[in-house]
Amino acid sequence: GVVALEEKHSKKMSALDAAKTDESPTTTQKASDEGVEEGGDGEGAAAEEEEATAVFQPLVTLEEVETVSGEEAEDTIMQLRGKLYRYTETLLDKGTGKKQWIERGVGEIKLYKNRESGQQRFLMRQEKTLKLIVNTLIDPRIRMAKMDSNDKTWVWTCYDFSDAEIVEEVFAFKCISVEDAATFKEAFDKSQSEMRELLEGKDKAADPASDEAAEALAKLSTSEE
Repeated sequence: GVVALEEKHSKKMSALDAAKTDESPTTTQKASDEGVEEGGDGEGAAAEEEEATAVFQPLVTLEEVETVSGEEAEDTIMQLRGKLYRYTETLLDKGTGKKQWIERGVGEIKLYKNRESGQQRFLMRQEKTLKLIVNTLIDPRIRMAKMDSNDKTWVWTCYDFSDAEIVEEVFAFKCISVEDAATFKEAFDKSQSEMRELLEGKDKAADPASDEAAEALAKLSTSEE
């Protein structure tokens, strides 16, 4: 009887072990996967809830300011790209009187004509920085000559105002091509002629008051005779 009882107990234990061994892992894995998905959804929801919605106002508000250069009142007569040189002393040779050609900048030199006054000037800004490197009126007394060593470069002396003070300078403008050099000189000659007429008053309309004064003076002289 005892042996039969032990065998019965042994069979129950074997059956229980077999049941544990045959348990499908899919149930446990499914529960685990559901936990991950639930956890992911929870984290996403938390991230959405924690998203910043605050609006920060700047400490200083900058107003848009319109920059007036003076070029707005002028018409462009000529515009050519090239390289500008200035005949001057280097920092090391300052005060020695030893001068040489120093590159001043690359960009477009423009010939402007003021719509009201009729005055014309050369103006050039350095590329990218837009720094003013030439600002000079077209003076009828200027003599422009071609550089002996380069037929694409013109040299002239003028009073320049690009550094906020009038300074006598010697400039050289190197054009890209010989054709551009010819265009540059032709535009300068025409501008110089127009400026000469402007300064002499030839392009101004006759003043009726002046004519009347001259006529009265002539009659007065005649009567006195």
